[in-house]
Amino acid sequence: MKDQMIYRRTFLKTVGLGFVSLSTGCFSEIRTKTKKHPNIVFMIADDWSWPHASILGDTVVKTPVFDRIAKEGVLFQNAYTVAPSCTPSRGAVLTGQYHWRLQGAANLWGSLPREVPLYTDMLKTAGYHVGHMAKDYFPTKNLYHKKTKPCHKKYPSFAEFMKDRKQGEPIAFWLGGLDPHRPYDTGAGVRSGMDADKVKVPACMPDVAEVRSDICDYYWEVQRYDRQCGEVMQHLENIGELDNTLIIMTSDNGMPFPNCKATLYDMGTHMPLAIRWGKNIKSGRVVHDFVDLCDIAPTILEAVGLETPKVMTGRSLMNILRSSKDGVVEKNRNYVLGGLETHCFPNPRRSIRTKDYLYIRNYYEGQWPIGEGDYDYDIDPGPSKTYMMNHKEDPDVKKLYKLAFLAHPKQELFDLKKDPDQLNNVAYDKGYAKICRQMDEMLTEKLKASDDPRMFGKGNLFKEYKWQ
Repeated sequence: MKDQMIYRRTFLKTVGLGFVSLSTGCFSEIRTKTKKHPNIVFMIADDWSWPHASILGDTVVKTPVFDRIAKEGVLFQNAYTVAPSCTPSRGAVLTGQYHWRLQGAANLWGSLPREVPLYTDMLKTAGYHVGHMAKDYFPTKNLYHKKTKPCHKKYPSFAEFMKDRKQGEPIAFWLGGLDPHRPYDTGAGVRSGMDADKVKVPACMPDVAEVRSDICDYYWEVQRYDRQCGEVMQHLENIGELDNTLIIMTSDNGMPFPNCKATLYDMGTHMPLAIRWGKNIKSGRVVHDFVDLCDIAPTILEAVGLETPKVMTGRSLMNILRSSKDGVVEKNRNYVLGGLETHCFPNPRRSIRTKDYLYIRNYYEGQWPIGEGDYDYDIDPGPSKTYMMNHKEDPDVKKLYKLAFLAHPKQELFDLKKDPDQLNNVAYDKGYAKICRQMDEMLTEKLKASDDPRMFGKGNLFKEYKWQ
């Protein structure tokens, strides 16, 4: 216990570096760096997976607002959340840090430490009108953070937020969509006119009528989120400030279906991401660099002319945004890290994803990742989950059920060229022994460099943090 207390004090000192000096900055200090202070609008869905957008090739869901942002800005094909769970994912966005560096915020319903700098606080100090609507950071009480909400004052709408703005103030707004989180209005998607027969069911789920209809209901809520984002953009356009606004549209984690949300497979971590900033960036570009949600905060800070705290592990995307290139812009962006501690069920994992392989390390080897039936486990209840549970002995379901519901081995390795859907674990195949070892060593190296407590025998710390 004494060692853990010493580690915690050292950790807090480390993650807090740079906050005091930066937080004392003032609005006039950024005036010299930017001729006109850009507005910042960050829009994040709740449980929306790549590639469920029209511009990404989905023929059923309609996302005209996301499509517009991508066409008039930059579309990122390889954007990933660092944690496929609400609280740690949003914590990573706000802090620009991997969630395992954020103490209790690594867990669902955890809280951010007071010492950790947030981009929202820094913008507020610099003279920005900061606020949010709907869902910001998950907890309703912040046991470790300052009294203010991480995204500051909550508003019922963007219009009300703008009414509260003082003349000349740049804005920093967080739109936390509540969609497409469950529960759904069963059958809403099909009733709205969607053709369930045209739905492309992810390979990790059975292709049956019940799942197709369930996905349509999910699509219906994706479309509602898209319209909500459109209302914000229309307001900015009406007042002539759209092109001076850095707009970021993405999601926190994957769709709430088996083998998706709360997993480190692509359906849980691969996120839609598009960024628009008027004439400040070349439009219509498609970028293949690997980026993660930790990169959002440093990007915003650089855009407004504030220094990025050294403690942030994310890397600004501004070089990519200012480039005129498509495809790979920065060759060293060739991997992303991922991880999970406790979603609803404690099952710590870490992953590294490259172009060719996905490698996952499960710390609780042999433990079932979720539970059956109850809400308080890692697969949200719904028709797709129920179908898989009721048909787990069917030949077409059995393997998918095992992957979603049953115990996982210590190591998982997927050859993405041969198995893009990540259904066949080759970690224990002799032919992949070298690759598996290399990926494991690479993961260890990157996690140590990021000060992951699990790399230093401090994994039990995550169990000590209070839930709300």
